[in-house]
Amino acid sequence: MPGPPQEAGQQTPPNHDAAAAQDTDPKAGIDDAVAALDDLDQVPVAEHVERFEAVHTELTVALSSIDKV
Repeated sequence: MPGPPQEAGQQTPPNHDAAAAQDTDPKAGIDDAVAALDDLDQVPVAEHVERFEAVHTELTVALSSIDKV
């Protein structure tokens, strides 16, 4: 399901497909994405959405792979 259109200058978060989710440990992606929030207070507010979207994407991938456990 595509998300809202990106504004000019925004980077697109990494895209994960079903094959990638099967080959990797979903928890590792979550840990990396959540770690990117550690320095959020030092990042311009305009970049916060991108960081939160990355965490949301990783959580979605992990939840979609739950049936494969």
